[in-house]
Amino acid sequence: MWQIWMLFDPRRAMIGLAVFLFTLAIVIHFILLSTDRFNWLDGPRAGSAATAQMSPLPSSVNAKLGS
Repeated sequence: MWQIWMLFDPRRAMIGLAVFLFTLAIVIHFILLSTDRFNWLDGPRAGSAATAQMSPLPSSVNAKLGS
C-alpha cells in the first residue's frame, strides 16, 4: 500500500478526493431538488397530478347540497 503513495502526493490526492466527493454530493442534492417527491425546500409543485384529479361537482349535486 505504501508504494501507491510513493506514486502520488498524499495531500494532492486527498484534496482531489474531497473536491470530487463534495461535487458529487452537490450534484445529487440538486437532482433531488428538481423532483416533486424529494424537494424539501418548496414541496410539490402546484400543477401536480393531485389537482388534475379534482373536478367540479355537477350542477344537480350542487343544488341538492344547497350551494
